Amino acid sequence: MKGRNMTRWRDPAKDPRQEPKSNLITQEGADRLRGILDHLSRVKRPQLSAKVGEAAALGDRSENADYTYNKKELNRVIGRIRYLTKRLDELQVIDRLPADTDRVFFGAFVTLEDEDGEEMSLRIVGHDETDTSRRWISVDAPLAKALLGKSLDDEVTVAAPGGETTWLITEIHYRTPGKTAGR
Repeated sequence: MKGRNMTRWRDPAKDPRQEPKSNLITQEGADRLRGILDHLSRVKRPQLSAKVGEAAALGDRSENADYTYNKKELNRVIGRIRYLTKRLDELQVIDRLPADTDRVFFGAFVTLEDEDGEEMSLRIVGHDETDTSRRWISVDAPLAKALLGKSLDDEVTVAAPGGETTWLITEIHYRTPGKTAGR
């Protein structure tokens, strides 16, 4: 297992993981994070605390697998609560539509068409609410950065691992803040 924890060295000046992430989030994304925080604080943490207490009462903790597992899980939940609390304080909730809904801005649903006529729909959201299965991309992603400020029928060229790809914007729409049903 030599080198198991080794990672490739990256120049911090060029490492994309070191770029600052935007602190934007939609109202529904902020509500989802608050719900997770509430569940962890009110339900999960008390349950794990009780399990740790019960396991500790059984005696020798050094060979008590229940105690060890639940203690690790409790520490993980406490760390997640701490992270979410701090992150929610940093976030700026965007709870209104942009003044010009004919252009691509944060929260937009965009339909793109490539040179082969293939369509792709996506939504530009905050870093904390990206979801590849729903095609919600971060506002910090290269494609989202290229789309911001563009209008209907504008062409956007984005560098991808397989080469440059050109997309045509065929549809732009927004969901009214506060509505979660539908698109």
